[in-house]
Amino acid sequence: MRLANAYCVALATTDESYHQLLNNSGVNYPDGTPVAWALRAAGQSDAYRVRGPSFFTTALAHQEADGVRPFFLGSSPSTLAALQTEVSRKFPTLAIAGAFSPPFAPIDSHFIDECVSAVEEASADMVWVGLGTPKQDFLSTVLAERLGIPAVGVGAAFDFVAGTVPEAPALAQKLGLEWAFRFAMEPRRLWKRYTIGNAQFTWAVVRNWRETRAATR
Repeated sequence: MRLANAYCVALATTDESYHQLLNNSGVNYPDGTPVAWALRAAGQSDAYRVRGPSFFTTALAHQEADGVRPFFLGSSPSTLAALQTEVSRKFPTLAIAGAFSPPFAPIDSHFIDECVSAVEEASADMVWVGLGTPKQDFLSTVLAERLGIPAVGVGAAFDFVAGTVPEAPALAQKLGLEWAFRFAMEPRRLWKRYTIGNAQFTWAVVRNWRETRAATR
């Protein structure tokens, strides 16, 4: 399962391997108001936003009730520690299987083996992956295949729940401006994603609209 925002769509227009990933195994949900808007404009009237951080906390509540043992993979050791503390406070009976902060490295066989071993040793029922796009999407797909359990990339959800990065106000989220809030908070890290990426996303939507319109004439 993948939560695809505007940056994911933009990246898929320039990265063929990522484009193939989104179009192969797994399910994609629109994580971002602009993506949901674009889908509805393209005729998918039932498209609605599945916001990663909100999905994460809602799913944890269900996992607590159902006895599912989640595993947290990604981010830094300090963020993972804060995340587990906050999750345990919000969901006191949730059985967290474990957590692992992998080294900052490309996804190769050694990297994957380390992650697989960490999850297997914890006997987890599913894996939440917070490594950023596209890394988390490639890794979660491999983990699901190797381990036979669900794996979901949730981006900045670890930071938001842990409290290490502030979330956008509810109004900004509703208006589809969460990206602007995050850009204002971390301009040096996110400038490329939200300037070049947004332009690429807009062009991809326009191009798809043109192609669809031409095909229906």
